[in-house]
Amino acid sequence: MKILEKYILKENLKPFLVSLFVATFVMLLDKIIDLLNLIIEKKLDFLTITSIFGLSLPFILALTVPMAVLLASIMSFGRLSTDHELVAFKSCGINIYTLLKPVLVAAMLLSLGMVYFNNQILPDTNHLLKNKMIKANTRRPATAIVPGSFNTMKNFTIYAKERIDEKLYGIMIYDKQNKKYPQTISAAWGEIYFSNNGNTLKAVLHNGQSHERDAREPDKYVFTEFETFIINIPDLGYKYLDEESTYRGDRELSSQAMLEIVQQKRTEKSNLTDEIAVLESEISAVDQKESRPKVKERDLRGMKNKLNIKRDKLASAETEINKYLVEVHKKYAIAFACFIFVLIGAPVGMMTKTSGVGMAFSVSSVVFLVYYGTLTFGEELGDRGLINPFFAMWFSNILLGIVGIYLIIISVREMKVFDLQAAIDKILVKIRIKK
Repeated sequence: MKILEKYILKENLKPFLVSLFVATFVMLLDKIIDLLNLIIEKKLDFLTITSIFGLSLPFILALTVPMAVLLASIMSFGRLSTDHELVAFKSCGINIYTLLKPVLVAAMLLSLGMVYFNNQILPDTNHLLKNKMIKANTRRPATAIVPGSFNTMKNFTIYAKERIDEKLYGIMIYDKQNKKYPQTISAAWGEIYFSNNGNTLKAVLHNGQSHERDAREPDKYVFTEFETFIINIPDLGYKYLDEESTYRGDRELSSQAMLEIVQQKRTEKSNLTDEIAVLESEISAVDQKESRPKVKERDLRGMKNKLNIKRDKLASAETEINKYLVEVHKKYAIAFACFIFVLIGAPVGMMTKTSGVGMAFSVSSVVFLVYYGTLTFGEELGDRGLINPFFAMWFSNILLGIVGIYLIIISVREMKVFDLQAAIDKILVKIRIKK
């Protein structure tokens, strides 16, 4: 029996590795297209580009590993069915459950490995990627100015006719710090830099004019010509060129860290609920006619405002709890999708009777789109608190798991199966006949 198990695992391993490589490569190409504009505009160096793609790889693998398992299951069991090896196994008294056992065990081990990966490796790489992207976006600040458009930065509106590399030409700047009489500055050309660790934007203008009206003497108009003029725009909140951000979002935290936050939010929610109950009781007492004259109307309004603030905080705490719980369950649900995809991939492969990459990829794409679409929809509902976070994330696994088990039972009982390739051939023949 060990020989049979090794044979089945070997049949699944090769298509799994090929599928993993192809799916990861396709998603990396999609990532390249998304980042192409940033790479060109910011003129990122080779090390930065490779770092961004390297740090993007774990996030992509979290999705492509389950997809590769699905593809491998369809292809390997499809080949066994096409080559009539399943018939040979059955004639020797070996049923489908026996054939599935080593693959399911391997898928379970892979799922456990993905649980570790999603909790220990992925959060850190996502955090590093975020910091790397922040640094990349703050390179070459002149690229933030769109030629021919009005670009607003704090109290300044900047217009430039043309941008060539780091230099801007035909510059017009409106300084609105004095809201009543804004200053207008024009320059033939200029350059923009970040200073103060990226917290201050420094614009060096050349060969221009300044026009402004004195706020204390509106009739007085000041016109100045300059060869060099420097404008500093402070407090941009960009202090991360040399210092990495320590803040982590939900996708940059492990399940344990998120559950600790959930516990803190639940304590906060409990305290707010008690405080709201006390305030509602006090307001109810104040609203009674006999006690109303003793309290100033202003104090009553203050109590109601305080109640509204605490209700908003309570709603915010509930939203945070839902968001973190959804992300916790998502880490585990996607990891165990590897196991679920074997349940559905193996019988689908037997039924479609195909070992070709094209057909297997088409079928697996449909299954994966259904799975990921349901998962995304559930995530949206779970974040809003419309359904339980556990059910929101595990519904896709439960649904496909039930469908997979049903298909396996059908295969074991040798009920009528659906030959997808034959169905497509019949449709093509009908189309040719009509033509």
